[in-house]
Amino acid sequence: MDRLIKKANVLIEALPYIRTFRGKTVVIKYGGNAMMDGSLKERFAQDIVLLKYVGLNPVIIHGGGPQIDKMLNRLGIEAKFRHGVRVTDEATMEIVEMVLAGKINMEITDLINRHGGKAVGLSGKDGGLILSKPLTARAWAQTLEKDLDDEDGDFGLVGDIESVDPSLLRNLQDDHYIPVIAPIGTDCEGNTYNINADLVAGAIAAALRSEKLVMLTDVKGIRDANSRHLSTVSRKDVQRMVKRGVIGEGMLPKVHACLDALEGGVSKAHIIDGRVPHAVLLEIFTHRGIGTEIVS
Repeated sequence: MDRLIKKANVLIEALPYIRTFRGKTVVIKYGGNAMMDGSLKERFAQDIVLLKYVGLNPVIIHGGGPQIDKMLNRLGIEAKFRHGVRVTDEATMEIVEMVLAGKINMEITDLINRHGGKAVGLSGKDGGLILSKPLTARAWAQTLEKDLDDEDGDFGLVGDIESVDPSLLRNLQDDHYIPVIAPIGTDCEGNTYNINADLVAGAIAAALRSEKLVMLTDVKGIRDANSRHLSTVSRKDVQRMVKRGVIGEGMLPKVHACLDALEGGVSKAHIIDGRVPHAVLLEIFTHRGIGTEIVS
């Protein structure tokens, strides 16, 4: 009987959050180990379907770096990086699009559908969703909050986001679909670009004026200068931590995506550990959450 009462208490704890967020959009960046571990993939799909069934509107943006590396290695193509960015020539772009918009996107969509959802796979090329331009080294230096020695270089077919048109996503939400988006964009001339998935998630969250942006990572969240985990932190405090170098380079694209989303009207951004089973539900529907919540 005690176990049953505990289960009921869990549902009661979630009730005010379900009531508050019903009808609201939640943009989720899906990446890290949560995309690689079979058990975590199943639980993530369950989380997304549950969000939809209780009245939220989840939108998924996924990455796929390790899967791209695996395919490049299989084909004998060397993966090249500059300052953490995958240098993308035409041959590499073909593989990136095949893996992201093909294999991974279809797997996530199918998994959500098998758990009772209505997911539809997209890339930023569909419906003019993401208009792109080449990412310059100077623009990436601003993201990393540091000077680069070779700011005149380029990354090939790596994209920066010029604009987002959320019309297609809103239409899909009106028809009760769950959009699953690969981070690929195109420019006015039809060139295809590989875009950082964190930055895509932040831009789409802002364009949809979503209630939340949730970033799944392989760390618990943001830590202060004394390595203490921060459960809640303000946008201004995060900006100060970035300037002081407290937030490491690997976390900076995620943090910038969160800050851009908040600047664009998103209510809250969350950085959570996707290795925790049902991490999305724990962050959204419990009092304490499990990661770091960034507030305006």
